[in-house]
Amino acid sequence: MHASTIAVQRKRYLYGILMAGLGAILFSGKAILIKLAFTYGANAETLLALRMLMALPLFWLIYWWQSRKQKMTPISWLDCGKIFTLGFLGYFLSSYLDFLGLQYISVGLERIVLYLTPTFVLLISFFVLHKAISRLQWTALIVGYLGVITVFFQDTHSTGSAAWLGMLLVFGSACSYAAYMIVSGEMVSRIGSIRLVVYASTSSALFSGLQALAYRPADLLEQIPQIYWLSLVNASVCTVIPMLLIMIAIHRIGSPLVAQAGILGPASTIFMGWAVLSEPITWLQIGGMTLVMGAMWLLVHNDSQKQKPLESMNPNGFDGKDLLG
Repeated sequence: MHASTIAVQRKRYLYGILMAGLGAILFSGKAILIKLAFTYGANAETLLALRMLMALPLFWLIYWWQSRKQKMTPISWLDCGKIFTLGFLGYFLSSYLDFLGLQYISVGLERIVLYLTPTFVLLISFFVLHKAISRLQWTALIVGYLGVITVFFQDTHSTGSAAWLGMLLVFGSACSYAAYMIVSGEMVSRIGSIRLVVYASTSSALFSGLQALAYRPADLLEQIPQIYWLSLVNASVCTVIPMLLIMIAIHRIGSPLVAQAGILGPASTIFMGWAVLSEPITWLQIGGMTLVMGAMWLLVHNDSQKQKPLESMNPNGFDGKDLLG
């Protein structure tokens, strides 16, 4: 192999890792922005609607750009109905529960629980689909949940019994998204990841907009400027831009390495929570975060060992995960 070829491959790998890491950090900023918006008196229903409605034109711009480069095959009305339902389950319901939960727990705990979404996929597959779980996977599950419990005890010292409600809501969010991941697996390869994300996001924007109008119709138009700016940054910088970075990174280095770079998400959230929201950082919290990241590394490393090289580079591995942030 020529030296120039090796240099190009190293550059491609380095840029892929940087994009994956930056994407994980930007996704994590969502919780910070939502917490800031709560301090201005906004409610979860309005914030979710503003985020999805502002992100929607950007998603469709990506779809238009992709359709110019790659012909989109027609899909059936049945598939459209399935995507519409998936959008409700994976993007609207999961996001709404997450936004509600952020009112009661720290951003660090929220991000750690969402980071465990692959373990919920494993458990649903085990109990519902009766798929086997290896000893290594069981070990990772136990270690990961011990880490969550550790960080949860830290939150109870700050917010008291409200932490229980916040924890349950964010767990519900992660379970809802895990169910979406299982059901959408077959559709990603058949319909395409970009089209699935755009259509499901459109469904979520519709549901969130209708919910906001039914809850308090005037709230969408009567917020202070800070709420609109925070929502715009959330929709663009913390949703669409990191999605693009993650997709490009998967093309460059494969989904297993991108998943490992996602470890930066929980760590960056905890430190951003400290810097922006003045949330405390304790050794107990750091220890719990370390357990969770170690558990997820075990799962990702185990999966990457089972994949063939060409399969690990398959861009269809992206299914929109973390569009929730």
